[in-house]
Amino acid sequence: MFARILAVALAVLVAWAVLARSSEGAGPERAYVVGAGDTLWSIAKTHYGGDPREGVWRLRERNGLEGTLLRPGQRLVLPRG
Repeated sequence: MFARILAVALAVLVAWAVLARSSEGAGPERAYVVGAGDTLWSIAKTHYGGDPREGVWRLRERNGLEGTLLRPGQRLVLPRG
């Protein structure tokens, strides 16, 4: 009986190890092209749930922005949400 339980547990463990994926459920990072009138706040509010301040911080960190000034046509990377 013990051997059977051990064999099932081992089979489940092996199956989990083979089938498990990394936890990148949010998907890959995406590019965003800044349009006229876009602000970090508006981009964060559109692409991230909750408080936009965290989204603004993430956008600044990921894109190496020192300030909040954006130019139309500028390409930003949207961090995983």
